[in-house]
Order: sequence, then C-alpha cells, then structure tokens
Amino acid sequence: MEFSERTMLFVPGDRPDRFSKAASSGADAVLIDLEDAVPADNKAAARAAAIRWLARHRSVVRINAPGSPWHAEDLAALAEAPALLRGVVLPKCSTAEQVASVIDHLPYGVSLLPLIESAIGLREAGAIAGLPRVGRLLFGSVDYALDTGITPSPPEEPELLWARSSLVNASQAAGLPSPLDGVHTRLEDKEGLATSSRRSRALGFGGRLCVHPLQVATVHRAWQPTDQEIRWARGVIQASSAGNGGATRVDGQMVDRPVLQRARRLLSLAGKP
Repeated sequence: MEFSERTMLFVPGDRPDRFSKAASSGADAVLIDLEDAVPADNKAAARAAAIRWLARHRSVVRINAPGSPWHAEDLAALAEAPALLRGVVLPKCSTAEQVASVIDHLPYGVSLLPLIESAIGLREAGAIAGLPRVGRLLFGSVDYALDTGITPSPPEEPELLWARSSLVNASQAAGLPSPLDGVHTRLEDKEGLATSSRRSRALGFGGRLCVHPLQVATVHRAWQPTDQEIRWARGVIQASSAGNGGATRVDGQMVDRPVLQRARRLLSLAGKP
C-alpha cells in the first residue's frame, strides 16, 4: 500500500470527541494514538474507541510499543479491526526481527509504519525499511534526541541533520516513499514550523507528523513548490525540449537528465502541467 501523505495528524485515542475534528482538519491522514497521548488507565477505552471509529473512517493507528503491558492487546484488537485500518504505526522500533514479528500479527493488506526514535532504531533503519509490508519510515525526532543526548536548536535543528539524512537514504534505498519527519512541539510557533518544514522538504522528507489541526495548513504550504521553483522547472523543461533532450543551459546552469527529472518532480508536486 502506497503512503504518499504529507501530513498525519495525531489525535489521542481516549478523546473520540476529537476524532471528527481531526478528520476535518485537512490532514492527509488521521493518526489515532494509543501510546504516549493516552494514560495507562485509559488504554482499554482508547483501543475500543479506535475500533469503533475504524468501522466508518479510514485511519492509521499508533499502537503501544513491544514489551509494554498493552502491546499484545492492541495487536489482538487490530487483528479484528475493520478494513478501513490504513496502517499501523509501531513506536520504539529497534531491530528488523522485532518489527517483522509485529508485521506477522497484522491483518492481511495492512502496512506497518515504523517509528524510528532511538539510536538502535536508526542504526537498523535500512534493514527495517527493507522488510515486506513496511509502508514508510517515520522519524520520532523528540525521542531520538532524548535517547542520544542531543539538544536540538530549533527551528533548523542542525544537530539532527545526520539522523534525518540517514532516514531519507534508508527509505530511498529500500524503494519506500520519502519518510515523514517528526512533530514540531511548539504549537504557537507557526514561523518555526514553516521554517523547519521547508528544511525537512529540502532534506528529502515527504511530509511530517502533526500534533494540532492548526499545523496542517502550514505543513502543506511548506511542501508546495514556490512560484519561483515552478518558473524554474518550466524553464528547464522548455529548454530541454528545445535542445531535443540533450544537455543544455538555463540561467547559467547545465541542464541534464537529473536536473530535468527534478523539474518534472516539482511540477508534479505542484499539480502543474
């Protein structure tokens, strides 16, 4: 199953009153969270609410991590989930063997979305990405920074550049869609969200996880090519056509096959002919 979403919006599983609002936010996918956002006493209720929602709405679910008291019950419940379950996010991914054991318990046709949020998980990202039924890698940037002792400097977070680039490379090497970047936790910081999202797009990410409906539009705009990029792409394609597909020049830049492909990709992302 292809996962091309720019945005997945978290909503706490124990707040079913917020599910409809999340679905109407404009996010490409609703991500019902049974893990971090749900207190221990509410885990069962959250699980039941997610199953009820899936009877009528296509969504993604983040289950509790392997080794937690709720992991097995989450898997058992989702094994009987309606066909509208789009994918399962697995937190605290470590080894390919761990991830494969979870995949074996998923309903037929449901993809797993590994959340890479530790040093071990990042080290094993290539092996994890190559597993059958892995749909896309997700970056748990906050937990990864905690695990590694990194203190990121927002909004660009240069300290996490290597980790982010490693996930992009692992995804491309495995033939997966570009990964989704982690959340921006400063809910009122729209400028920081926009800046960090543009950085993520430049690094090769295909979108990011969101924690509030108000973040969705900002993220979507960040992944929309600018007017300048669109003009450049059209100029490249026109120049290439005039040169019969051979190498040519646009604004002093040599245009060959990789540059032409980038131009076509930009126009496709913008929905422009």
